[in-house]
Amino acid sequence: MHIQPVWRSVVVAAAALATATAISTAAPVSAQAATSTTTSTTTSHVTAWTSDGWGGGTVVSHPAGINCHQSAWDPYDENAAPQPDTSGTCDAVFPVGTVVTFTATPDPGSNLNYGPDPASLTVRAGYNATYVVFCPNDGLCSAWY
Repeated sequence: MHIQPVWRSVVVAAAALATATAISTAAPVSAQAATSTTTSTTTSHVTAWTSDGWGGGTVVSHPAGINCHQSAWDPYDENAAPQPDTSGTCDAVFPVGTVVTFTATPDPGSNLNYGPDPASLTVRAGYNATYVVFCPNDGLCSAWY
């Protein structure tokens, strides 16, 4: 087991916290509330963010809508392709007021290092997101809590 220097742990943890704070306060244009044309129900986007913890896993929502997978990646493998983008549905539209619960499941060889945070949310107009960090079991992790 390789032990990270304390200063690096503090710097990485602070960077991860700053990133999570920035993500929670920034609302991309696509996350603005929309009104459905078929009913008068107001809907809003919900996004599942997976970090670049270099592990793999899946985040799903209940009710169904989000089923987002991040593949594991080793940034120090000379033969590795660039880190793959997430796959599946990482952004879904739900009616405002809906309670959405998230479950994160790591892939074999990875672990759930943080999240989902929040584990459930009540959809509101504007920006709604959950944040998850997957890390490899026997390798480096870019973020930890």
